[in-house]
Amino acid sequence: MKLCWLAVLVSPLLLAGPQTGGKPALQQVANVNSRYEVEGVEVTGEGGFTLSQALNEDLQRMVGEKLDQTAVESLAVRIRRELHARQVTHRLVRGGQPDHVRIVFEVTRRSVEFDVSVPRFLYHSKQGWTGEVEGAVAYSGTTAGFGLVSDGDELPERNAGLFTRLEHRRLGTDRLRPKLRFESFHQQWNRATLQALDRAPQVPGIYRTRMNIQPSLTFVLAKSLTLEAGLSFQRLEFQFPAARQESSNSVVNTLRYHRQWEDSDARKQSVDAGYYLRAATHALSSDFAYTRHRWNAGYSLVYGKQAVLVQFTGGLLSGRAPLYERYVLGNSGTLRGWNRFDVAPLGGDRMAHGSVTYRLRWIEVFCDTGAVWNRGQDRVARTGLGAGLRKDGFSLAVAFPVREGRADPVIMAGMNF
Repeated sequence: MKLCWLAVLVSPLLLAGPQTGGKPALQQVANVNSRYEVEGVEVTGEGGFTLSQALNEDLQRMVGEKLDQTAVESLAVRIRRELHARQVTHRLVRGGQPDHVRIVFEVTRRSVEFDVSVPRFLYHSKQGWTGEVEGAVAYSGTTAGFGLVSDGDELPERNAGLFTRLEHRRLGTDRLRPKLRFESFHQQWNRATLQALDRAPQVPGIYRTRMNIQPSLTFVLAKSLTLEAGLSFQRLEFQFPAARQESSNSVVNTLRYHRQWEDSDARKQSVDAGYYLRAATHALSSDFAYTRHRWNAGYSLVYGKQAVLVQFTGGLLSGRAPLYERYVLGNSGTLRGWNRFDVAPLGGDRMAHGSVTYRLRWIEVFCDTGAVWNRGQDRVARTGLGAGLRKDGFSLAVAFPVREGRADPVIMAGMNF
């Protein structure tokens, strides 16, 4: 009987496992890991994949912090959900300094993957809503996507319609990636654009529909450098002065450079640059003949909870081009605080724009300056100032145009802008 009572008293201690200072063994392991500082975070896996900006920011926010096992497991769950992966595991790798570790997330994909995403969803108080949704199926390196879009932000007109795409991760080698895209849009025009068009007979008129078929091939020239080359066959249905169809067939080239690195003191820096060329020619049976150049460069520095982003964009358009090729400033990404229909309702064939943004955790302030004009005209530089909140991919900002007279604020809210 005494043995039975002794077993009853001792069994809770045996079930609790080894303890030190009154804490379970699992908690001891977590406490031991917490003394390590995160030196870097890496996500690996077969096939190409892209994480959202919000998730990338949360992953990099761990750099420089003490290792938090609970936070690591939570991020692994978020990666699996966002990529619709079969499994996401993580491991710790010894860092370059004592008591420093690197976190490596390993993604195991499903053989057939289905994904629904919302690349853009935003509201601009002067220009309305813009939204895009896409569903994609990936199997054995091939991705087929279908989407709907209503874009009142990027072009002189509002585009509303559908698009499909077909991509393959490799063509004989990982350095070649073929892609085919089809787009069909209906256009809506702002009254300011129609009024400005009456005063600019040299600019081609408005069109009711636009269809685009664009095959291309991406060349991976180096780890940080890619070149995409292809053809674009566009057909436009014009309304005035008489109903007719015209084609805009062009050669399309895009050169992109991206490099990212981390310093020993956990500063993360990145450089992005690109050059975009679209050249329409009569040799491709095009009714339009023009050349459109666009350059962009950006630099970002992230240090702890602070970040600085500097961006520049320039453009040059020559020849006779349809309205969708003309440059626009004054939307959710350029000259924030201005209305693009007040800046240049028809757009322009020359453009220069710069932007500086400072972020502290989820608070950001920014300053934009730029000009859009036509050849032979004087440049009029404009500036916009603003501040906002950015958290988990969602942004809310208020911006003001810098000009004499009454300040008329613009409110912007949404994802991925």
